[in-house]
Amino acid sequence: MIYTVTLSPALDYQVRLSDNFKENEINRSVQENYQVGGKGINVSILLNNLNTKSIALGFVGGFVGEFVKSSLNELNIEHKFVEVDGITRINVKINDKDSESAINANGPVISEDNLRSLYDMLSNLKDDDILVLSGNIPSSISNTIYENIFKLVSNKKIKVFLDTTKNYLLSCLKYNPFLIKPNLDELEEIFGTKLKSNEEIVEKASQLINLGARNVLVSLGVKGAILVTNDKKVYHEHTYKGNVENTVGAGDSMLAGFIYEYDKSRDFQSALSFSIACGAATAFNKGIATKNEIEELIKGGKKWE
Repeated sequence: MIYTVTLSPALDYQVRLSDNFKENEINRSVQENYQVGGKGINVSILLNNLNTKSIALGFVGGFVGEFVKSSLNELNIEHKFVEVDGITRINVKINDKDSESAINANGPVISEDNLRSLYDMLSNLKDDDILVLSGNIPSSISNTIYENIFKLVSNKKIKVFLDTTKNYLLSCLKYNPFLIKPNLDELEEIFGTKLKSNEEIVEKASQLINLGARNVLVSLGVKGAILVTNDKKVYHEHTYKGNVENTVGAGDSMLAGFIYEYDKSRDFQSALSFSIACGAATAFNKGIATKNEIEELIKGGKKWE
């Protein structure tokens, strides 16, 4: 079974403006959309669109938490969220003529009892399960929660996929995550330097493998992605050409596509190719890509070279 952990789910409220955002004025939207959000949840949604079951874990509370649960119920996605006091966060995404901005809320306070409930669920994972740890850690939770989860499952043969930011990621490498997925900006932040070539990207990804990661998938936006495996093999795949509608969830879709295809084929090249298609299909549409949208892109899409 695949389990996704989203420590801070959200309602993503997306607003599109016809012109650029104007400060100190009333801005009128031309389009609005709201959907359940959170990186792990996005992974579960795309897997579900590919007819692959997963169980979504995390913390929810209040009327927004009810929206999160009902949204997943409508999609027939199983979830076992821990109920918390307070209200699950609402994130605002603003797309204007020339830019894309976001206001991400903090979310509710997570208590020690809430954490214990999550740990109890994770302790029931079995050999050969897949665990996806994705997203930042809420301010009310110890920065070591991902490390604690790794320790909790370390005695089992579980593939852990980790997609988080610099400090949380680096502290978990010693637990040998099966795959980490920094984007280029995050990789540059980790090493404190600009990476100007694929060779430099591969070099830094290889350093992360030396620190403990088993495989490193670096998403490069319009330049596709580079995968460096535990035996230092390098795979590079270009992405598809198309009109970007919305980047929210594109990286999560890439991760979900990789998990889906690798679990099926055990082939890194095909997993990378399929992950690129999933990420692009989401970017070219208004929500997490459907199976049909992904298949149509693979069938008829053109790639950058």
